[in-house]
Amino acid sequence: MQKIRDFHYVSVNQREEFWRREGARIHWDMPPQQTLDDSRLPFARWFVGGKTNLCYNAVDRWVPLQGDRQALIWVSTEVDQERIYTQAQLHEEVNAVAAMLREQGVGQGDRVLVYMPMVPEAVFTMLACARLGAIHSVVFGGFAAHNLAQRIDDARPKVIVSADAGSRGGKVMAYKPLLDQALTLCQSRPAAVIVLDRGLAPAPLADGEWDYAQLRTRHEGARVPVTWLESSEPSYILYTSGTTGKPKGVQRDTGGYTVALAASMEYIFDGKPGETFFCTSDIGWVVGHSYIVYGPLIGGQATLLYEGTPLRPDAAILWRLVERYKVNTLFSAPTAVRVLKRQDPELLRRHDLSSLRAIYLAGEPLDEPTARWIGEAVGKPIIDNYWQTESGWPILSAQPGVERTPPRLGSPSFPTYGYDVRVVDENTGQDLEPGRKGVVAIVPPLPPGAMSTIWGDDERFVRTYFESIPGRQVYSTFDWGLVDDDGYWFILGRTDDVINVAGHRLGTREIEESLSSHGSVAECAVVGVADALKGQVAQAFVVLKDPGQAEGDAAMRALEGDMMRVVDQQLGPVARPARILFVAALPKTRSGKVLRRAIVAVCEGRDPGDLATIEDPNALELIKESLR
Repeated sequence: MQKIRDFHYVSVNQREEFWRREGARIHWDMPPQQTLDDSRLPFARWFVGGKTNLCYNAVDRWVPLQGDRQALIWVSTEVDQERIYTQAQLHEEVNAVAAMLREQGVGQGDRVLVYMPMVPEAVFTMLACARLGAIHSVVFGGFAAHNLAQRIDDARPKVIVSADAGSRGGKVMAYKPLLDQALTLCQSRPAAVIVLDRGLAPAPLADGEWDYAQLRTRHEGARVPVTWLESSEPSYILYTSGTTGKPKGVQRDTGGYTVALAASMEYIFDGKPGETFFCTSDIGWVVGHSYIVYGPLIGGQATLLYEGTPLRPDAAILWRLVERYKVNTLFSAPTAVRVLKRQDPELLRRHDLSSLRAIYLAGEPLDEPTARWIGEAVGKPIIDNYWQTESGWPILSAQPGVERTPPRLGSPSFPTYGYDVRVVDENTGQDLEPGRKGVVAIVPPLPPGAMSTIWGDDERFVRTYFESIPGRQVYSTFDWGLVDDDGYWFILGRTDDVINVAGHRLGTREIEESLSSHGSVAECAVVGVADALKGQVAQAFVVLKDPGQAEGDAAMRALEGDMMRVVDQQLGPVARPARILFVAALPKTRSGKVLRRAIVAVCEGRDPGDLATIEDPNALELIKESLR
């Protein structure tokens, strides 16, 4: 593992030389004059003076080299459609949409809010914004009107591009009524709204609203010149999920982000031009921005855009797509794997996965039992990686393009190049030695591709991320972690997921890990619930692989006791949950994150609040029923 350590050392100790080399991966209309300006930390500017364009590097650059190769593969098991666009066809579509937006007055620095399902037109719109030098803000499809209105007011878009509806699990989810309601709530109305009519739900157009297909026809064959942006100019705003009050818009630069993604496609994903990349995320999240839209295309790879769930039409759909499109890299989330864990294991062996090099998982901590199960089931390397909306690309990951290192179950391996990551004491800010738990922090400057600020609020950027650790200006991830003696990192949960039981501080993530090691557990969630005697107690909710194991009070109590003993043995009696309750499903967002705060609210008899992103409202009802 010496090679990867040396590589990382150079990246943080000889930053300018390292990133100057990496900067040569992309096309610059004007070369950078300075690799790094860190004169105003924690603000950092990368590739200063250089002019480039995200769309050019993702699309135009590849047309002469592989114009006839597939670039965008769209598969929808929701509407039973698929479309494949070659590099040249993608170029045509992006130019047409750029012309549509330009006709509505969109130019450099203007914002365009994208509120769309997982359809090719959403990708065209994002790339068209980048082409014009406009700043896109993609809002996760299905967000409630209130949340959407907040984001409209914060970004103040000139144009909104939306659709009549999306579909999830065969259920149509109308977007246009939510958008209409949001426009009545917000203070900052756009000059125009463009609506893609998929024929799924009524979407009447008002004054100032345009039909996507009609505009597209009008601009057939259009050619829109690329707008070259100085490297530090913003490329997009992405609002972090789960924010309260004023939304927190992560602002990304242009040049640094392009370089970071280009490097990651080789070093982290071990990829080459001409391959096929399949990321199961949503374009409304950072993983979708970086590894559905921009990363693969910048790397000259075809990207597979999937509208559907891991279970429709059956639990073999992901593997069927891998076989059919000869996918080389699959990027998903631990939640998707846990869902598959409850299905017939034969489905994992039905399809030819010989093209698949590795499976990458991110979005939440990957517990050891899930990692072992999927690795053994498909016989492929499982690469856990850890990052955030703010970072834009992985902070911790194995890097097979640098050196192949043995995985360690439950660990996202090592810091990636460019990130000077430390485990620090929450009270003193001092670095901690291996084996000690602390806050995962990053010494600035943040590397290329990481957030440059919060949209419209530099002061909040500094206050939120760089002032929570005493006596030291470091970026806090707000996650607990530790490093073992061999240099492998482990993420132990959010710093706000610590509960205090009779004076003992316990990480809910550690209790979940322990419960997950029980052979009957498919997935679980542990939350801290207010208790008059102890201050807080841990409450666990478990989804079983075989629900029949808990049929009847006697069987349920016996299984609960057996799981309590597992926690006792691994963590000690102090970590034992007050109760372990069995449910058919956990309430989650559509991106797969468990809605722990909603669970806590229900346990404490409070209103769970905004549930705009919940996948299945019935799952929260199951939690309520289990408590009765």
